[in-house]
Amino acid sequence: MARITVDGAPIEVPDGSMLLPALLDHGIQIPHYCFHPKLSIDGSCRMCMVRVEGMPKLTISCNTPVRDGMVVDTCGPEVAKARQGVLEMLLLNHPLDCPICDQAGECYLQDYAFEYGTRRARTQEPRRTLLKRVDVGPRVVLDQERCILCRRCVRFCREITKTRELGVFNLGDRSVLDIFLGEPLANNYSICTADICPVGALLSKDFHHAMRVWFLDETESVCPSCANGCNVKVGTARRSVYRLLPRRNDHVNDTWMCDHGRLTYRFVNERRLREPRVRRAGSLVPVPWEDALDEAARRLGALARVDGGGALAAIVSPHLTNEELFVLGRMIAGGLRTAQRAVAVRLGAADDFLIKAEKAANGRGARDLGLTTAADEIDVAGIRAGIETGRIRGLFVTGTDVWELWGEESAALLARLELLVVQTANEHPLAARADVVLPGLTFAEKDGTFTNSAGRVQRIRRALDPGEQPSDGEIFLRLGRRLGMELPPGRFEPAEVFAEITRTIVRYRDLSWNALGSLGLPTGEP
Repeated sequence: MARITVDGAPIEVPDGSMLLPALLDHGIQIPHYCFHPKLSIDGSCRMCMVRVEGMPKLTISCNTPVRDGMVVDTCGPEVAKARQGVLEMLLLNHPLDCPICDQAGECYLQDYAFEYGTRRARTQEPRRTLLKRVDVGPRVVLDQERCILCRRCVRFCREITKTRELGVFNLGDRSVLDIFLGEPLANNYSICTADICPVGALLSKDFHHAMRVWFLDETESVCPSCANGCNVKVGTARRSVYRLLPRRNDHVNDTWMCDHGRLTYRFVNERRLREPRVRRAGSLVPVPWEDALDEAARRLGALARVDGGGALAAIVSPHLTNEELFVLGRMIAGGLRTAQRAVAVRLGAADDFLIKAEKAANGRGARDLGLTTAADEIDVAGIRAGIETGRIRGLFVTGTDVWELWGEESAALLARLELLVVQTANEHPLAARADVVLPGLTFAEKDGTFTNSAGRVQRIRRALDPGEQPSDGEIFLRLGRRLGMELPPGRFEPAEVFAEITRTIVRYRDLSWNALGSLGLPTGEP
């Protein structure tokens, strides 16, 4: 560690590190545009200049190594004048379109102009005219007039995705950002360029003019799309999700997330099941919760008493939280009284960066909690075979992944059953074939934990209030009591269930609900 003095106050920072990130880590706000902690140093914007004692002139802090005894001035008159000059240059051609810009409210240029800039312009020349709303790729739009040529996006495409679609063309005051001819910005992480753009030159088409950012409430959570468990911020307004943004976690996703993960949030808003349904006279009709749970328990219980539970099986969703899975596991064993259960995990495309083949956030959690089949038990294929032979006559299904796993034969297989109980959050062909439908909740309406493929346990937090609709864990408790299980009184409380998990599951024993924090913790060895 090196001891340095910043604005008269001594601090300790890692010796040899660059000055800007060291100061930022200590909460000392230094304005910057081109610097990004996960990209190479560019040093082009000149906004982060400071005065270092012993140096003949101001220096850019992003590319100045720390040394012991360094004395730094970050806010003196000379520094303030330099920042003012940089801002004046950037604003010479920047359009005055803050009222219609999606970046307004979280724009570096807007913030710094207010804090460090001048109150009046000294030029009267017209701003240069460049291309607006350029379709540079399937998911990103470019406004060349707003670009300040920080080259963050260019470095991202060169260093992170290594796809090199973006570049700065021409020289001097004719320089512009654009894509290379015939190479649209279409990599799997293209919207990350909009995330790191400090001024709204690159924007997500999905969020373009959808909602002003100051109306959004942001909640820390985890992307549910694959087993990597990228950390995200869920942006909500008017009881809907409007966007997912990546949240920094150096143990999981750095500061990135894939386009697919961030664009699959609409299932939270659309085609939701909000009331239970029971099949009567061939049609599914809405019924009160108590009636639906009574019907499900009566018919499941009848099959649970047949052939030692051999007539009944359960398909488990890897989209449930660890806490819900823990209660579900007990309900399957003690309420349905069957060992025939399997986790339906869909597989898909993967890469060597963030995208994992398992298309669910908590397949690892389901395995850790013992919900996958043992070597001497049947799996999803075995349950299918049992339905085909007529041995399995009833099925309790959470989620809808099994429909995709069984493909075109799903409808014919399910038609063989005497009883199908489905618990899921959205309208789906699987739910349409059920005898009892129990509406569940999405990740955005829950508190709980997911365990990613690397064994890191991470919190998800409720971003939307589901009102009186019970959580999946609460449904399992109510159903379990109706099936004759002796369960403690009270509602489903994720923190209390997690504490029970840490007492029961060896690899989770060193964890606690509060210690998980914002970044999660790894599980131990079994």
